Amino acid sequence: MKESTVLTDRRLEALLGQILRAGVLIAAAVVLAGGVLYLAKYGGQAPHYGIFRGEVSDLRYVSEIFRDAVAWHARGLIQFGLLILIATPIARVAFSVAAFAAEKDWLYVATTLIVLAILIYSLASS
Repeated sequence: MKESTVLTDRRLEALLGQILRAGVLIAAAVVLAGGVLYLAKYGGQAPHYGIFRGEVSDLRYVSEIFRDAVAWHARGLIQFGLLILIATPIARVAFSVAAFAAEKDWLYVATTLIVLAILIYSLASS
């Protein structure tokens, strides 16, 4: 293996690690902010365990979650943080496609694109 390739591989691994670390930290910060807002607003209320209420409709779709998060609604922020957490490994795979393409490693590009397509399909179909 050439020395320049080793450095490139190490740099790629470091960048992928930074993407994962940043995604998790950002997601945690957004969920924490939503949790603090939620407790500030609803923390004093007694829970009603006898009545089940499903998730409200405005937190079932990405566009609605984004709208609630931008409006600083507590539940919207929590859901948005979870979406960021889910998107983090997907961003890592997408970055890997670009990195493998830059190295002209077409077998890995094809394999990683298949993995990316499966991830996106599984999210979109649920």
